[in-house]
Amino acid sequence: MKNTFMILVLSLLFAGCKQDIKPADIAKLNGYWEITKVVFDKGEIKDFKMNETFDFFKIEKNNKGVRTKVAPQLDGTFLSTDTFEDVSVRFTDDKVYLDYKTDYAKWSEELLTLSDDELVVKNAENKEYHYKKAGPINIINDGKETK
Repeated sequence: MKNTFMILVLSLLFAGCKQDIKPADIAKLNGYWEITKVVFDKGEIKDFKMNETFDFFKIEKNNKGVRTKVAPQLDGTFLSTDTFEDVSVRFTDDKVYLDYKTDYAKWSEELLTLSDDELVVKNAENKEYHYKKAGPINIINDGKETK
C-alpha cells in the first residue's frame, strides 16, 4: 500500500511539471540549436561537450518548415549542408509533435520542452535529445570573442 501511494505521488509530481506548449511558443523553435546530451530509455546519459554542427529550424506561421544541419565558422557565418528535412508541427490532445519527412523516410518526435534557450524532444525509441540555443561563433584574429 505504501509503495502504491509513493508511485501515485511521484506520478502527480511529474505530471504537474510537464510544460504546456502552446501554438504561440512554436516561434521559439526558429534558429540554431546545439545538442548538449542524449538521455537513453534506461537512464544512461551521453554528454556532448562540443559540436561541429548545429540544427537550424525555420518554421513558418502555418507550422511547417525545415530543419537542416549547419556548421558554425570562426567568422560568425554558417555552412549549410545540402540535406534538410521538411518539418511540420502537430498538436494532438495534450502533446506536441515534430513530424519530419524526407524523400526516403518519415518520423516523429514528441516536443517535451521549448523555451527561448532550451529544446527537448523524444523519439520513438524513447531517447530524449536536449539542446541549447546557439548562435554564431564570432572570433577575431587575436582570439578574443567579438560582441
